[in-house]
Amino acid sequence: MAASRRFEVRDRIAGLDAERDCEEIARLLATIEFPWDVTRALELALYRTYCVPSIGGLLDATQEFAQRTQRRYDDTALLLAEVMKQGLDSPLGRQAVRRINRIHHRFDISNDDMRYVLSTFVAVPLRWLDRFGWRPLSDHERAATYNYYKRLGHRMGIRGLPPTWREMIALSDAYEAEHFRPTAASARVGAATRELFVHWMWFLPAPLVRVGVHALLDEPVLWVFGFRPAPRAVRALAAAALRARGRLVRLLPPRQRAHRVAESWTIRSYPDGYAVDELGTDGVPMPGATEPRLQPTAQHDTTG
Repeated sequence: MAASRRFEVRDRIAGLDAERDCEEIARLLATIEFPWDVTRALELALYRTYCVPSIGGLLDATQEFAQRTQRRYDDTALLLAEVMKQGLDSPLGRQAVRRINRIHHRFDISNDDMRYVLSTFVAVPLRWLDRFGWRPLSDHERAATYNYYKRLGHRMGIRGLPPTWREMIALSDAYEAEHFRPTAASARVGAATRELFVHWMWFLPAPLVRVGVHALLDEPVLWVFGFRPAPRAVRALAAAALRARGRLVRLLPPRQRAHRVAESWTIRSYPDGYAVDELGTDGVPMPGATEPRLQPTAQHDTTG
């Protein structure tokens, strides 16, 4: 019985429409089927964006990543999670999107850079799940994932989004090939983010954690940040461990409760809860905002 239930969500998704029901499918994949994997993949996705000089330079110029790395991580993760959890057209979902837009509109960010960042939210998780997921994704699920982010991109005013997930991934790859290059600013942001991971894993030697981070980064990213590549044996061990984790998760009972990002052990800035319009770099609530404070719980979920 447990074995047959393991694929209930997969079978449920198969009966949904990849366009009409894309939000529900994306939510099921990110909070029920692959929460740990999607979180790790989105961390790497954002990491990649720092390699574009205009993006890394802006983040470095604000000094937010140098001075408040944990807060910037938390705000980004929580805003994206609120949109997905609440729904794009829900009151809190719309408020989270407005907050995202307000933060971005304070800066001169090109449409091309915004589109590239969005593309990483598609390309990196899909590729991560291909390598390490406990089950393969269907093209139906890939299409729904992209349709969700395409809807989010439209609400963010991003222009020129391609019609399919394959074209979005191709766009992401082409942008990286054209724009990735080493800069001191990108290296500083990359190092600050790596040290956040070191801080999380305080119980391990810092050099070991750094090597582990390097093992998950590909050559273009290592080159931009000036990081020394992990030894080949370490890279192989890291990949083998992640594949083994996927096989183990496949044997576990299906998750009964949706994962909440606010309960993650990596989210640490808001022990007393938060309001959507407090998230981000200026912390100034929008006029007329009346949303409740969203409270964390004592339970921190670290399972798959």
